[in-house]
Amino acid sequence: MASSAGSDGDIAGQKSMVSENLRTKKFPLTEEEIFYKHCRAAYLTLFKSSLENIISKDQLCLVLQHAGRSPSRATVDKYWTPQTAKLNFDDFCIILKKEKPTSKAELLKSFKQLDVNEDGCISHTDLYKFLTESGEKMTPEEVNAVMNLADVNVDGRFDYMKFCKLYKTTNEQCVKTTLEKLELNSKLRRQQFGSHMEEFPGRDPSPVPKPSPRARRKSDQEAVSIKGDTRCSLLSSARKFKASVSFTITMDANSHRNSKLTEPNIKDWQCVQSKGCFFLEASGEITSHQYKVHIAQRSTVHVTVKPLTLSHVAGKPSPWLSVDTALYILKENENQAEPQLVCFTDLRNREVFGWTGELGPGIYWLLPATTGCRLRREAKPVTEEAQLVCRDETGELFLTEEFRSALSDVFDMIDLDGNGLLSLEEYSFLELRASGERCDEDAWAICRENFDTKKNELTRQGFMDLNLMEASDRAGDPSDLWVTLHSMGYSKALELTQACPFIINIHGEKCKPRIKAITMEACSGQLEKAICACVLSKGEAKLMDGHESVTVHMYSCDIWITSVIENKSDNKVIVHVNNELSRNCVNNRGLAVFAVEVGPRSTMVCQHVMPLNEEQEWQCHCVYSLLA
Repeated sequence: MASSAGSDGDIAGQKSMVSENLRTKKFPLTEEEIFYKHCRAAYLTLFKSSLENIISKDQLCLVLQHAGRSPSRATVDKYWTPQTAKLNFDDFCIILKKEKPTSKAELLKSFKQLDVNEDGCISHTDLYKFLTESGEKMTPEEVNAVMNLADVNVDGRFDYMKFCKLYKTTNEQCVKTTLEKLELNSKLRRQQFGSHMEEFPGRDPSPVPKPSPRARRKSDQEAVSIKGDTRCSLLSSARKFKASVSFTITMDANSHRNSKLTEPNIKDWQCVQSKGCFFLEASGEITSHQYKVHIAQRSTVHVTVKPLTLSHVAGKPSPWLSVDTALYILKENENQAEPQLVCFTDLRNREVFGWTGELGPGIYWLLPATTGCRLRREAKPVTEEAQLVCRDETGELFLTEEFRSALSDVFDMIDLDGNGLLSLEEYSFLELRASGERCDEDAWAICRENFDTKKNELTRQGFMDLNLMEASDRAGDPSDLWVTLHSMGYSKALELTQACPFIINIHGEKCKPRIKAITMEACSGQLEKAICACVLSKGEAKLMDGHESVTVHMYSCDIWITSVIENKSDNKVIVHVNNELSRNCVNNRGLAVFAVEVGPRSTMVCQHVMPLNEEQEWQCHCVYSLLA
């Protein structure tokens, strides 16, 4: 997924989203409009359009769960009778209006009836008897799944206080996830759903098909029972979690000091280096350079990567220097379609991550990676804009000192080989960031004719003059200059907050490696496969109880912990992730509780976790629950 200009469809979608956001701010949604928005979001998790109907009990149950409900068998039977062939979107909206989400208070009330000691826990014996012998009975397998849920079962006792909190956060996350999917798809947001358009007409939808008299009498009796005894809420919520597993990893303060990167005697080794940069995109995705390395003969190599130190201006922070960096090394093979993981830089010495080992002759890919835990969006965006250009007493434009300093750092960031000059290939990466297109030969020839060059490469002064010319061409309007600065990770205060430049060094004992930046792509795709392969081979694995097709893998590496979810089944699965009991931790998703969807027969990186403060002990305590 190369970083490039978006398609017309993407642009149209973005304009539509902006337009809708502005309309929402000007005319806040009514309670009714919000309700139907939630209905649409939930419906689209299962169906492609409103023209599709619910055609089975299982579909009705699933779409209700995506809407944050916990339907019991009795609830589903009430709306899906022997005479029901299908339900449409309007029917679904009516059902949601009638079936309110189970509240935490209702759940607590249900459990407290069994809490003989009033200590927030229920013995497994009492819980098993209640769930299998009273009211709407659960199967022994379903009860065992409840009693095997991690973190809510300890020493033969069920902690219902923790369970209620888990239930509440899971429901909230289900609703949030469905709404996010709706917001990301402009076509679906504009789609007509049944009788409910974006404008939400005020007419009442057609009624839900009436169940048979026999079914009605049974449902009425059950409804009365539910009002008097909230066991139905307990049963339905328990079925939401099919299985779970937990990991707890405690790391000492400055734990990285126990696994230092030791540098071999490289005094007489041949060295090559290249710079690069991680860029945090507006979507939250991280993009970086990717490289090819040629090793002429079998040799021991020493590979390191670290954040790049730029010229520091007094008063300006350098947040990127605390960003974690890593390199995954993959080897090309003629007999295999994709390069295969060889190793990654898993040892650390302060800000340097590295690896030492033997590589055979051939072509290797170097894929830079960062967890994203410390390369984050600004919490408080800067509103005051720094001045880039000024006019002197004669009216001539000049670049401000602060802007020249930032430009000098940009020059160092894109001078990948560090020779103090910009080649066409290096300058093209800047153009790719700013405009989505590479600089062609004709444009480069004009640069060489009009600005200071050396050996057909642009000097630092030439780069400054090029930016001054851009400002002059627009009569001092800095808009184009800001496009470049923002694309390189600078804020309005001219602080580098949305990027992390880095430098790679490769030392070869018997030959001089050759390295070249090939592309600039999102840190996903091939890199995610490499991370998954690494975690699967080196990490600890735990199967979901009763669901051997779903495995959670956890790998700790000095200063970060990575979890990967492996789904061997033929169906997609949704895994609820809860980090609320972790201490002194931050993850790349920025959420303590979230849910991920793992496709059939696939593996995905679930989360990265790092310490907030390395000088203190930190503990990653995470519960992974498989949603029904």
